[in-house]
Amino acid sequence: MVGAAILKPLLFATTRHQWIDGTKIPATGGCVLVVNHMTHVDPLTTAHFVYDHGRLPRYLAKAGLFKSKVLGTFLRGAGQIPVERLTTEAVGAYAAAVAAVEAGECVVVYPEGTITRDPDLWPMTGKTGAARIALATGCPVIPVAHWGAQELLAPYAKRPDLFPRKKVVYQVGDPVPLDDLRAEPISPEVIHQATDRIMDAITALLAGLRDETPPAERFDPRKRGVKEIGNPHSDDEKGGGRR
Repeated sequence: MVGAAILKPLLFATTRHQWIDGTKIPATGGCVLVVNHMTHVDPLTTAHFVYDHGRLPRYLAKAGLFKSKVLGTFLRGAGQIPVERLTTEAVGAYAAAVAAVEAGECVVVYPEGTITRDPDLWPMTGKTGAARIALATGCPVIPVAHWGAQELLAPYAKRPDLFPRKKVVYQVGDPVPLDDLRAEPISPEVIHQATDRIMDAITALLAGLRDETPPAERFDPRKRGVKEIGNPHSDDEKGGGRR
């Protein structure tokens, strides 16, 4: 994999890593990995983690990244899936993700849909994409939490803090229990229950990594009047996150 050959030396030079329970990622077969999102650099550290455990990750990535001639060519060549966020065209990404899982691939989803808006970097309310993929395919949903990548590149920062090397920790949890929901007809209520379970699983893992207690209520950008995509501290909607 060309990307791994380029990225791994760079990440080894700038980070120290600790992988916990990575063997819980299924060695084969279609699956969805659901991961917390704190910085623009964590897709790279997540790819490093997943690749080190024998899987090639396919991401749902914001469509704007594909407009760059060089980066877009790289992403398409790596089989990544563009998402037109907050539009009806997002359904195409959902269909592509379902097809990838059914073909036995490992699909990585950031269920928050963008970098968390929570001021203390806890997972915020989730979007329903990961739950819908899981309910449609019956695949395992594997929660993953990480901490430390935000020290390498703060949320929405333009310049990384490369030295000294930052410690990045990843932990994988047991599959999110969804069998009872799969037995029910798919409905908005069932999808939201599945989404809540996914976010609960990620948050519990992160609480263990941080040795802290998460907030009793997840941050909800809509209730707080914070825009759902882009840099929340800027009026420029092109800042973007990723799904």
